[in-house]
Amino acid sequence: MATVAELVGAQAGRAGVGLLGPNGLRYQHAEIAAHAASRAALFGQRHRSGMEPHIGILLANTDEFVFWLEAAALAGAALVGVNPTRRGAELARDIRHAECELLVTSRSHLPLLAGLGLDEDALPLLVVDEPGYSEALAAFEGIGPLDVEPVAPVTEDSRLLLYFTSGSTGAPKAVTCVQGRLAASGTVMAERFALSTSDVCYIPMPMFHGNAILANWAPALVAGAAVALRDRFSASGFLSDVREYQATYFTYVGRAISYILATPERPDDASNTLRAGFGTEAGPVDRDRFERRFGCHLSEGYGASEGGINIVAPRSFPAGVLARGAAVGRADPTLAILDPESGEPCPPAVFDAAGRLLNGAVAIGELVGVGRGGFTGYWKNPDADAERYSDGRYRSGDLFYADADGWLYFAARKADRMRVDGENISVALLEAILARWDSVSGVAAYAVPDEVTGDAVMCALVMRQGSEFDPEAFADFLAAQADIGTKMAPRFIRITASLVTTATEKVSRYALREQGWWDVGDDVVWTRRGREAVYERHSTNPTHLHGSWP
Repeated sequence: MATVAELVGAQAGRAGVGLLGPNGLRYQHAEIAAHAASRAALFGQRHRSGMEPHIGILLANTDEFVFWLEAAALAGAALVGVNPTRRGAELARDIRHAECELLVTSRSHLPLLAGLGLDEDALPLLVVDEPGYSEALAAFEGIGPLDVEPVAPVTEDSRLLLYFTSGSTGAPKAVTCVQGRLAASGTVMAERFALSTSDVCYIPMPMFHGNAILANWAPALVAGAAVALRDRFSASGFLSDVREYQATYFTYVGRAISYILATPERPDDASNTLRAGFGTEAGPVDRDRFERRFGCHLSEGYGASEGGINIVAPRSFPAGVLARGAAVGRADPTLAILDPESGEPCPPAVFDAAGRLLNGAVAIGELVGVGRGGFTGYWKNPDADAERYSDGRYRSGDLFYADADGWLYFAARKADRMRVDGENISVALLEAILARWDSVSGVAAYAVPDEVTGDAVMCALVMRQGSEFDPEAFADFLAAQADIGTKMAPRFIRITASLVTTATEKVSRYALREQGWWDVGDDVVWTRRGREAVYERHSTNPTHLHGSWP
C-alpha cells in the first residue's frame, strides 16, 4: 500500500492481537485502529487554520504513542517525536523548532515543561492520564478510520514524521519522513524478515527515534504482526520481556547489544522465541556472542535517519571480508567513495595478508549516493539540506573504504574522523579489534589533538565485571593483533564505568572528544609514551587547558 493511512485502514478489518505491553496491556488490531481514528478526529477538531499540523509527542513507549502515530497518518498530520531526555532550553528549542501546534504528554513528563516559557495558549497540551483527556475523546467514540476527515490531503508525499537525529555528532536536526517512505520501509523490512501475523515485534528502542518506527513498528503494521512495547530500554529486562511476549523479532541501535551481553549468563538463555534481530553498531564480536548465547541471528544494515542511502548486509560475508573491517554490504552503481577534500573517487582499499588496511590515507573517503534516495530534507534547515544533498548527490557524512570486489567497510562518522601522521584511521575497525579483548565489555575510539599536528588516538574502555585494566596485558593483546595498523595503537586509554551515550544508546564521541584526557572526572587515564608499547598511569590535572599536553 502507498500510504500509512491505508495500512491503518486495513488494520481496522484485521483479527488478532496487535499491541502488547506491561501490566497486561493488550489490544486487538481493530481496537488500535479505532483508537487512532478517535484521536485523529480530536486533532481535526482542534487544528487551527494556518498552523502546521504537527503533533508533538512527549511520551515513553506507550499505547498512546502508537495510537497517535496512526492518528497522525489518518489526519494528514505529522507526528513530532520529542526526546524526553532533553532538558531546559534544548527541549524548548526542539518543540519550538518543530512548530508543534499540540503536545501530547503525561503527568510524569509535565515537570520537564515547567519554566520553559511555552505558553499553553500557543501550545495546547493533552495529558493522557488526566480525566479531561478521556472526556475529550468520548465525543468521537465509534468513529472508524474511513470516517476521519483529514486536515490536509493524504498522499505518499504527505509529511508524517519529524524526528530528531540522535545528536551523537552535535546538535540534533529534525528529519522529515513522508507516508510513502514509511510504508515502503515497512514493506521492505517485513519481506526481508518474512514477518507475518504470527510474529511479535518487540520494541525496546525509543519510538521518538526513527529506528523503532521505520524498522520495527512499520513492518509489523504491514505484516499484521503484533507489537510489544518496553517503555524504555532495559538490558536486565530484555530476556524476560521476550519470553513474556513470545517475541520473535526486535531492533536495536548503539550499545544496546553490549548492555544485554553484560547481564549475567544463564544456562537457559537460548531458550526463547527470538528468531531475528536487526540494528546497527553492534560490532562483529558482540553479534557473534549474542547469537551463540541467545540462539538469535543479528542482521546489521547501514542507513541514516535521513534515508538517503540504505545498505542491506547479507546474512554471511565471503571468507576474509569481515576480517578486514566493519563490512556492511556491497556497493551498487549508485554509490561512490569520494575524497572529502578533492571530491575525486578514492582508490580501492589494499590489504596485507593479515587483513590490515595499507592505504587508508587515500582509500578512506565519504560515501556518496546518486539521487535523493528517501531523503526529503530537514525541517526548516536549508543549510543542513544543502550540506546533505547537492549537485544530484546525497552525501552520507560517513567515511568508508571499499575493496576491489566492491565490498564496503564503515570507517567512521565524518565528524569522528581520525588522521594520524597523515593517515586516515578507521574508528570502526579499531573498535572491532579492541572488542576482541576478553577483559572489556565496551569500547569507544576517538581523536584528541596531537601535540604537533593532526590527531592522537584515544580509547575509552569499560572493563568486564571482575576485571581490572592491566597495562602489560593490554600491550601484549595489541601486539598479538595481526590486523592492527602501525598508526592505530591508542596513545591514551581511559578506564571508565560506562560510555557517554545519547538517548538512543549510541556512543557520543562528540562528548568524549570534548572531555579528552583532561576532563575525565574520577576515571583513570593511561598514556603510551612515544612508540613504546608501554602504558603508564597518567596524572590528570583538572587545571589543564583544552589541548595542553602533560
